[in-house]
Amino acid sequence: MSQASLAGSAPRTTTMTAPVDIVSARGRLRTGKPWRIVLNIVGILLAVVWAFPVYWMVNSAMLPNVVLEKTTPTLLPFGGSFKNFQAVIADGSFFKALGISLSIAAIVVVVCLIFAFLAALAISRFRFKGRRSFVLAVLFIQMLPAEGMFIAQYKLMSNLGLLNSIIGVSIIYIAAVVPFTIWMLRGFVAGIPADLEEAAMVDGLSRTQAFLRITFPLLAPGLVASGIYAFLQAWNEFTVALVLLDADNKTLPLWLRGFIQQSASTAIDWGQVMAASTLVAVPVIIFFMFVQGRMTSGLVSGAVKG
Repeated sequence: MSQASLAGSAPRTTTMTAPVDIVSARGRLRTGKPWRIVLNIVGILLAVVWAFPVYWMVNSAMLPNVVLEKTTPTLLPFGGSFKNFQAVIADGSFFKALGISLSIAAIVVVVCLIFAFLAALAISRFRFKGRRSFVLAVLFIQMLPAEGMFIAQYKLMSNLGLLNSIIGVSIIYIAAVVPFTIWMLRGFVAGIPADLEEAAMVDGLSRTQAFLRITFPLLAPGLVASGIYAFLQAWNEFTVALVLLDADNKTLPLWLRGFIQQSASTAIDWGQVMAASTLVAVPVIIFFMFVQGRMTSGLVSGAVKG
């Protein structure tokens, strides 16, 4: 009788604990939901604070200078036009600077990805003499202040005959960007097991085929993230281009500086200045909005893996 009573009591205990667990879980969800709402509101407010300067720049670019000089701010561009953009584009120097910036950025991205990709493979997959010293050298080069090397860079480019040239500026940018891109790609390469390639080779693929068909597609997000980082560094850089380029050849940051100085010689037309700033900044911001997720994953992966 005692065994029967114990056997009968066991299901009762099970049926009573399940509803208690469900009720407690629902209580935790109810208490956590208000905090999620608060965090979402805080995130939205921070996004608005971050985006407001960009909105103010675009809004001011649509308004005439007479409206901008008023003490009362105009939050919406009612009655505005694209005349400021037309005035900026009418000067052909903008398209010349745009072409120089695009050329330098393209060279930097392609060369950086090739060198960084091969270096990341060597560091992550091979054990060779001097590997640790190479890794430490990459870290040390990344920590050097760029301003301390301006004189040496200028003399080097002058001796090579590469002053005031796209190739010369691109070489300096590549040397500055490659160390960090190596670390980004190193994290991705270290996160992919070499056993995948070995298994593909067992199935009949060569080492090159196994790498191209198995490993390389998995490294594509890392290559995209590293390319984005290299592009942004080359696009936004100012000081090196200021040292190596003259007044006839300007990147977009230098062109914008010259445009502001030209406006300051008379009366600054803030509408045109904001239009010029918009032409330089907004394309990069839009591009970054589409790819920032991949770039963030690349930064985190390169920081914690390996």
